[in-house]
Amino acid sequence: MNAWLEENAQFLAVALAGASALFFVLAIVFLILWLRAARARRRQYFARVDAERDQIDLEVALQEERGRIRIVRELHEGAVHSVSTIISQADGAGYVAETDPGAAARSAAVIAETARGTLADLRRVMTVVGAEPTDEVERPQFSDMDDLIRVMRDAGLDITSVESGQRFDLQEGAQLAIFRILQEALSNALKYGGPGTQVKVSITWTDEGLQLLVDDDGVRSEARRQGLDPDEVAQKRTYTFQDDLNALTEVVVGPGITEMRERASLFRGVFNAHLLPGVGFSVSAVFPAIRYDNGVHGVKLDS
Repeated sequence: MNAWLEENAQFLAVALAGASALFFVLAIVFLILWLRAARARRRQYFARVDAERDQIDLEVALQEERGRIRIVRELHEGAVHSVSTIISQADGAGYVAETDPGAAARSAAVIAETARGTLADLRRVMTVVGAEPTDEVERPQFSDMDDLIRVMRDAGLDITSVESGQRFDLQEGAQLAIFRILQEALSNALKYGGPGTQVKVSITWTDEGLQLLVDDDGVRSEARRQGLDPDEVAQKRTYTFQDDLNALTEVVVGPGITEMRERASLFRGVFNAHLLPGVGFSVSAVFPAIRYDNGVHGVKLDS
């Protein structure tokens, strides 16, 4: 036995050295894997903490916004009541202006005081929503639409503008709503269709309403920029019954679309936006009775 050990001592020494080296390598590998796993666990922990912190921040922000909305709603309700009082006092003053000038004067004083309170509440609303209240707010008018179209032409759109019917005066709020809808529609045409997009803006006036229609050829414009024939691209895109159905039933969503739809609904308008397969996009806003719109009835009150 001793003789065998002596003969194989060198071999055993090499084997033991190899085993030790293998054990050391395995230990290093396991250590590296453990460190990586620990690092991954730390990353997951910090990511979970960040996510929980973000969730808390969002919940706090949501509660703050709900609080602001509640304040705005209460101030709005107060303003509506005050305006109702102003209308009642003004109607009463009109009836007794000739028979009882003193009562009319008292009504005028109530109107002035109530109007000042309403103005203060409205300024508080602007403070709550984070806007700076000013005595004079410059609002776009219909005449500013020509400037808007000129600016968007300079930005790269090829715009054709058509207006028909007899134009009539609109309240500032109605003019602002129509201007913003046109502005957003043109901005979307430039954003998604790109420079060179052809846009047709049509404004049709009726006796009591108007229709705004904005059609663009953004799909064809993209084909032209890629050096393709737009007609060939359109032919490859087969127009189906589903396209007709989508045009009637599909509701296009998005922040800009939602804002346009809400602006139209404020004046009892009907808003529609849909894709034109192989062509581009179409936006329309129809206001059947915007001429005499007063925020309540939508009819001519002095008739």
